[in-house]
Amino acid sequence: MQDLLFYIFSSLTLLCGLLVVFNPFSRNPVTSAMFLVLTIISMSGLFVLLKAFFLAAVQILVYAGAVIVLFLFVIMLLDVKEEERRRFQKFGTFLGFASVAGLAGIIINSIRQSEIGDALAFKGEGIGETRELGHKLFTEYVIPFEIVSLLLLVAMVGCILISKRDESKKEGTQ
Repeated sequence: MQDLLFYIFSSLTLLCGLLVVFNPFSRNPVTSAMFLVLTIISMSGLFVLLKAFFLAAVQILVYAGAVIVLFLFVIMLLDVKEEERRRFQKFGTFLGFASVAGLAGIIINSIRQSEIGDALAFKGEGIGETRELGHKLFTEYVIPFEIVSLLLLVAMVGCILISKRDESKKEGTQ
């Protein structure tokens, strides 16, 4: 049963991730953001299968909640019009798919040659516990954690300044 759920969640993650970038149903960026929410939710299902319940909850609360709200805010702030969007060029699309296939081949070949399966033997101890995650996050990775928080703060202030600038232009024209 767990294998079946893994294949369901992984295929949903890949399908929805593909639909974020290449969506044949709609060219609306809001639709792509909603497919990103589905990608994140299916990834949290993979975390549940690994018994990492904290990471699954954080995945849904932080990414599917806060980050997607930020994406939607930026999309609606930019107000992308239908006629201003770029159309797909056949050569550029082919070149993109060819480069992704080449990178996937390099990664698969590297994994086969490195025999990573033997080095990463599954021990099953401490998997999904928050104590080890918190210890690593606030001791070993404290500098990158703080840098990311400052980056998010700067991005939020930048969004506020961009939205205020648009309001001042509208008031000056009236």
